[in-house]
Amino acid sequence: MPIEILMPALSPTMEEGTLAKWLVKEGDLVTSGDVIAEIETDKATMEVEAVDEGVLSKILVAEGTEGVKINAAIAILLEEGEDPDAVLAAPTPTSALQEENAEAPLIRAAPSTILDTSNISDRNRIFASPLARRIASQKGLDLNQITGSGPHGRIVKADVEKAQASPTKTIAPETIDSPVASSATASEGIETEQIKKIYTGREFDEVPLDNMRKTITARLTMAKQTIPHFYLRRDFELDELLAFRGNLNKKLEPKGVKLSVNDFVIKACALALRDVPNCNAAWANDHILKFSAVDIAVAVAIDGGLITPVLRDSETKTISSLSAEMKDLAGRARDRKLAPHEYQGGSFSISNLGMMGIDNFDAVINPPHGAILAVGAGVKKPVVKDDQIQIATVMSVTLSVDHRVIDGALGAELLAAIKGYIEEPMTMLV
Repeated sequence: MPIEILMPALSPTMEEGTLAKWLVKEGDLVTSGDVIAEIETDKATMEVEAVDEGVLSKILVAEGTEGVKINAAIAILLEEGEDPDAVLAAPTPTSALQEENAEAPLIRAAPSTILDTSNISDRNRIFASPLARRIASQKGLDLNQITGSGPHGRIVKADVEKAQASPTKTIAPETIDSPVASSATASEGIETEQIKKIYTGREFDEVPLDNMRKTITARLTMAKQTIPHFYLRRDFELDELLAFRGNLNKKLEPKGVKLSVNDFVIKACALALRDVPNCNAAWANDHILKFSAVDIAVAVAIDGGLITPVLRDSETKTISSLSAEMKDLAGRARDRKLAPHEYQGGSFSISNLGMMGIDNFDAVINPPHGAILAVGAGVKKPVVKDDQIQIATVMSVTLSVDHRVIDGALGAELLAAIKGYIEEPMTMLV
């Protein structure tokens, strides 16, 4: 009996992925445990292992195909002695069922899941390839008005390219001419083709959204729309920490260890969350989850977006071990080689743009976390000490707080605790 290889769910929030690469070809003998493909999710590229043995008879999803739903058949495996021609003469029951129900994407109720609702309202079971759907969307075409030339009437790329765009909603001339009106219209759901009309006569490149950018767009839009942010700002003096760090790095140089200011910020936040445990929490709709251990997510910029690897049990680790772990996670994040458990979870985030010369900024909370610390650059500024003006290295930080989880006074207490550890770094070693 033929065995279908299905698109695996590589993380609890995964709805679809890109089949980045096949590592086997049709006709190859596959044994259980063999790595057969690479799947690209919104955050990482992961290897997929075979769970059955047999001959790979047919690859159903080509390399580079985007938007492959979990549990969709991607290949067919035959057991010894089975006839490939007989098996491939008609679709297997599971494949046929998946194609019929392609218009009803799986929806889960997990708070952090990004739902694909683009086709939920379509109940006519239109058979179309993912590429055809994407082109139709870009051209403003109604798939109901297109006759498919593919197998079983399936709409393919050629059918969409031949079709003429159906009438779409028009924009009044004054809307196009007015930047303010254009922005308002865009916020109300203006279609892609209408936006492009605004820039008629101007040269531009269209960059399609990959899975990561789609997820970032959905999550941060949801965060700003649904999370009641408030912001607490303070300046930290860094001179004592910079001197302390310099002495430590000299002593650690023979061991090949070099600590960064960001390593100390991570440790200071971990200890402060331990000291103010009510801030070590996440929002779960009708509950607040308060955690015993301190798991801190640190934003890492990668090609095409960002990812937040999680440093677990940060309050119990030394600064040097946090530094080594962060370097490892950041390196593998840039290669998109993190496993889901390495970037999911946590209750608190840190985003540091100081190393890029940014003095201060406000970060968007990463749901379901209760807060995120935006860290700016250390800059020499005049400060008043003992009624005299002196020069100090000052770092500006902003704590973005979810008011549903953390109240103002509690957030201020957390920020004061972080400041205490940064300005008296020796206390991080106690």
